[in-house]
Amino acid sequence: MAVSESKMPSWVSQLEAPPAAKSKIPGIVDPVGFGGPSGNKKQKDSKTQPRKQPTQDEMDTLKVKKAWEVALGPVKGLPMTFIMMYMSGNSLQIFSIMMVFMAFKNPIVGLMATNQAFERFQTETNSGKILQTKLIYIVMQLLALGVGIWKINGMGLLPTTRSDWLMWEAQREPVEFAIPAL
Repeated sequence: MAVSESKMPSWVSQLEAPPAAKSKIPGIVDPVGFGGPSGNKKQKDSKTQPRKQPTQDEMDTLKVKKAWEVALGPVKGLPMTFIMMYMSGNSLQIFSIMMVFMAFKNPIVGLMATNQAFERFQTETNSGKILQTKLIYIVMQLLALGVGIWKINGMGLLPTTRSDWLMWEAQREPVEFAIPAL
């Protein structure tokens, strides 16, 4: 059962045969440089030269620039994370717990995927420069991890005081005993 052309919607026929370009209104001049000296658009298109292909050095430079953008990416979101953690307070609430979880999860996932983040930029000629960007990326991820550590320290979840380690201390032996009298 074939669909005849008479039953075809009008928009289908308009897609197959787009309307002709509107004619130029007489009396309105094209802007400078738009139509060329003769006003023939096809002539202008034939004069344009195709863009030349970039050299290998230019491609390596571009790849290194993009790698630096990836390396500095974790730091761009750090101020907002820091502000959100500061504003969430130091009490144990669902929001602050989620913030701490994300503050640890994102840098750890980023550290594990370091090579995958930079493999599309690495070539044989720029491997030394990409290694530098990888090291900076790792430092930036560790800095983001440090913000999470700062937050859990502020919440009191890091064992930094002597009272946190009492279970491993030996019990003191008393020098003298007191016996209560009747």
